[in-house]
Amino acid sequence: MKSSLKNMVLMLSLITFIASAAVGVVYQLTKDPIQNAKLGKLNDTILEVLPAFTELAEVVVVEIDGEKVSVYPAMEGDNIVGYAVESFSKNGFSGMIKVLVGFRADGTVHSSSVISHAETPGLGDKMEKSKSDFSLQFDGVDPKVLNLTVKNDGGDIDAITAATISSRAYTDAIANGYKAYQQVVAK
Repeated sequence: MKSSLKNMVLMLSLITFIASAAVGVVYQLTKDPIQNAKLGKLNDTILEVLPAFTELAEVVVVEIDGEKVSVYPAMEGDNIVGYAVESFSKNGFSGMIKVLVGFRADGTVHSSSVISHAETPGLGDKMEKSKSDFSLQFDGVDPKVLNLTVKNDGGDIDAITAATISSRAYTDAIANGYKAYQQVVAK
């Protein structure tokens, strides 16, 4: 094949088409397993943040600060024992932080856990339970009584050392979760 502009463009187009097709095939092959893994992680985290329950009622979606928030009511027989709220904060050091907050039926926090974040390893990622006890200070507290801001800002929350922005964001996610809980309970 003679080297010409036409042949080079044709060859480059063919290579681009083959590479694009390969990426598309890989995406199709991995899309469902990735989605199933995310769903499995969410289900495991719901079990972690809620008191004992036998089933989840239908998901309720509310809007907080322009974002859709999913709330999972947990049932024990005919009684609601708690709500798992997929909350968020846009104020993390590296952007969006997603937290699952479990509320008991009375509105107190049962537990919380990070779903996703892009915070700095060794600093902001200490909001994860596996890396520090930071998130445990929210367990059992009543957001109506607790000032959900870090102590540096006059609140009741001890910030992670050298990660005040991440601490503020996690606290903001708990507060947003409480707002969603209040909307669902008020319905």
